[in-house]
Formats: sequence, structure tokens, C-alpha cells
Amino acid sequence: MHAGRESEPTPAKTRATVERKSERELVVTRTLNGPARVVFEAWTRPELFKRWWVPKSCGVSLLSCELDVRVGGRYRLVFSHAGSTMEFFGRYLEVTPHSRLVWTNDEGDDGAVTTVTLEEKGGKTLLVVHDLYPSKEALDGAIASGSTDGMPETLDQLDELLVTLGASEGRS
Repeated sequence: MHAGRESEPTPAKTRATVERKSERELVVTRTLNGPARVVFEAWTRPELFKRWWVPKSCGVSLLSCELDVRVGGRYRLVFSHAGSTMEFFGRYLEVTPHSRLVWTNDEGDDGAVTTVTLEEKGGKTLLVVHDLYPSKEALDGAIASGSTDGMPETLDQLDELLVTLGASEGRS
């Protein structure tokens, strides 16, 4: 859409990479078009989080989003899909404004510990999402179920939100 701004198309420059780093680790990396402060807000403010978290193509709706983003605070996400609901919940282990979030995924025995790091460079933010699963089988199961497939699309949606927030940043 912004072809006149740069010679290389934006999607090729900002595509997420998803890599299995070990038997228990999955890492997603993406450069986002916004400062770390705004990216952090998109991860920690429910009204922003709801606007980008669920991949639009998957047919799932986010019904409820509770984020108590502080060490020891809890989160709960409730989704609707095909006439039923699913819940994801856990607690925050680390919260370092504008640079790091760590939380548990407590909805099952195979839940990962997720670490999100943000590193700002020239107004853009390098985002790394690191999931550490309790076992090789837990990560294999997450991959086999397709639960990790939506992250590139989700991060595309986050990048779109950042553009919107950047346009209105002077008003907040």
C-alpha cells in the first residue's frame, strides 16, 4: 500500500520468522513498524490487545480479555469458536516496561512459558516471542495442533495497529 515510500515491499521486510530452536523451544521474530513503547502498550492494554491478537482468518472471536500486567498479576482470554468457548490464562512472571514480558500458560499441563522481548532500533522494534515448553512432546503437540500457525498473521495485525496508533499518537 505504501509502495512509493520504499523500494522494497513492506511484507518482505517485516515477515515473521518461526523457528524451532531446540526440542522444547519455539521462537518467533519480527520487526515491527513502531517504537517499543507503543508495541509494549499493544501487548499490555486490553483495549489494544483485543484489536490484534486473534488471526482474522481463523474464525475465532476474542470474547473477553483481562490483563493485570504486573509481576504476579494474572491474565485470562476467552475465545469463541464454532459454538464453544476456549480459555487461556496464566500469570505474569516478569514485567519490564517497553522491553520484556514473561508469562505462564496455565490452561493445561503442556503450557509454555512465554517471553516477549522488545528492542527498539530507529523507531522500529525487534520483537522476539520465545516459548519454552515443559517437554519435547508438548511442543510437538502444539505444532501438530496448529496452535502456533497463527503468529505471523497475528503479528501482521499488530503491525497494522501500530500504523493506526502512530497516526493518532499526538492525541494521547
